[in-house]
Amino acid sequence: MTDMTQGVAQDADQNTTHFGFRTVNKDEKVGMVANVFHSVAAKYDIMNDVMSMGIHRIWKRFTIDCSGVRPGHRVLDLAGGTGDLTAKFSRIVGEKGQVVLADINNSMLNVGRDKLRDLGIVGNVNYVQANAEELPFPDNYFDCITIGFGLRNVTDKDKALRSMYRVLKPGGRLLVLEFSKPVLEPLSKVYDAYSFHLLPKMGEIIANDAESYRYLAESIRMHPDQDTLKGMMETAGFEQTKYFNLTGGIVALHRGYKF
Repeated sequence: MTDMTQGVAQDADQNTTHFGFRTVNKDEKVGMVANVFHSVAAKYDIMNDVMSMGIHRIWKRFTIDCSGVRPGHRVLDLAGGTGDLTAKFSRIVGEKGQVVLADINNSMLNVGRDKLRDLGIVGNVNYVQANAEELPFPDNYFDCITIGFGLRNVTDKDKALRSMYRVLKPGGRLLVLEFSKPVLEPLSKVYDAYSFHLLPKMGEIIANDAESYRYLAESIRMHPDQDTLKGMMETAGFEQTKYFNLTGGIVALHRGYKF
């Protein structure tokens, strides 16, 4: 391959990314992901309970336990969707604290706002439509940042991690809760069969949208595994990084600190 041909190939790689198993232009992915979540927003909570058989609540509870959040803290619940983590953080930080529920998708943000207001959570929660790659917050602002089941949908994950690092206070921590790679081969085979056969069917029955849940299954497989994501966090500047495998590695919680 000539140097010129190599340069063209590299440029093509820099301009493309994955949308599930498909390769698409980077500037197209945000809109494509947005369409997925516009479609599933109304049934998102119901599908979470059905898909995980309620276990997602245990994963989120563990995330809260690892957060170190205390009264008066500022917390960013990034890609916070329908606000499960925000609701719990709101109660912990109290009147003198602040929780920002941020999501790039307006439909998800609206569902989260309505849900939390129905729960009576209004005083210390703000709602911001934001792209994780370019967070609209000051440097060194948050005591804790969580991103739950959202990083795999971000186009430039390295840029997003750097953005999170920038807005985190020194001494603060980032928690990334995300689907990951099962640690046992038999579990991996069962999980694949579930994801690619049963999940789209459930999406079709409950949310009238098999295609969006097919994408979600594919996006999980394209997401970096546990050690790769740990390395990405360290490259972004995070220290004392470690991860916890949950439910056999189907989900992992990554934690890193800014010093």
